[in-house]
Order: sequence, then structure tokens, then C-alpha cells
Amino acid sequence: MKLKLLEFTTNFLAQNGGKLLRWLFAGLAFLFLSTGFLYLFVDILKINMLLATFLSAESSTLLRFVVNSYWVFKVRKLSFRECWQYHLANAGAFFVWWSVTNVLIYFDVHYLLAGILAVGSSTLLSLYTNFFWIWRKRLTERSSST
Repeated sequence: MKLKLLEFTTNFLAQNGGKLLRWLFAGLAFLFLSTGFLYLFVDILKINMLLATFLSAESSTLLRFVVNSYWVFKVRKLSFRECWQYHLANAGAFFVWWSVTNVLIYFDVHYLLAGILAVGSSTLLSLYTNFFWIWRKRLTERSSST
């Protein structure tokens, strides 16, 4: 089991190392961009917090979908299906983050540490859904045509 996991990981990194680095960089960049959106909506446009957080999250999600498609996975034709899948993947990652955070808090882990640790779980789900679900078909088609 350990050997197969190591082999899978090695093959994945060999085939997707550049994409993975771009994906991680985009995620980090969007951490700051979504914070900027939140500031724009709350402090500059004076939108109430409930709506501002939704607008910030949706703006970031749509833009990150485009960045992931064009820059990370080199897909030049956007599809509604992939955008919808990306939204579902983000919702799933949020649910995992929320669940892991609250389970850790239940076991007396400090809430800030719990939130930070939960990011790892949600990031792994995002990585899986992005590389093996949303853009998998396109990646498979591209590699078989070359």
C-alpha cells in the first residue's frame, strides 16, 4: 500500500509538477485577492457584510476558475460544466474545512489552530477535485492527442 502511494505520488508530481506549483501559487494569490474584494465591498462600496462576503467569495471563485483553466491547466475554451463542477468542489472543500475545524475544536484543539490544520484537509480535497475530476477529461484528451 505504501509503495503504491509513493509510486502514485511520484508519477503525479513528475507529470503535474508545474501545474501543481501554478495551482498552489494561484491559491495563495487568491487568498489576498479575496481579502481585497472583501475590503472593496465593505469599506469602499459600503455593502453589508452578509452580501459582501458572498460577493467576495463568488467573484474570487469565478476568477480563480478562469485562472485555473487558462493558466494552470492550459484549457482555452471554458465550459459551464467545469465551472459548475468547480463551484461544487469549492463548496465541498468549505464543508470539509468547516467539519474538520469543528471536530478538532470538540477535541480541545484551540479554534485558530483547528482552522489552520483544517486548511490542509480542504486543500487536499480541492487538489483532488481539480486535478482528477474537473479538468481530468481535458488533461486526458490532451495527453492522448500528443
